[in-house]
Amino acid sequence: MISIVLISAVLASLAFGVLVAYWICASMFRIFRIHAQQVAATKTARTLVASSQTVES
Repeated sequence: MISIVLISAVLASLAFGVLVAYWICASMFRIFRIHAQQVAATKTARTLVASSQTVES
């Protein structure tokens, strides 16, 4: 009886650890996606400004 409880506790803690690790990874990927979008927007804006300055010159 004790071994079943111990095995259940180990499996529950393992499942909890996997879920926490998944949550952390998913959150970091969301943060990196936001950062990548900001970098791309900045690069696009700089390219547009540079190209408009070239046309004016």
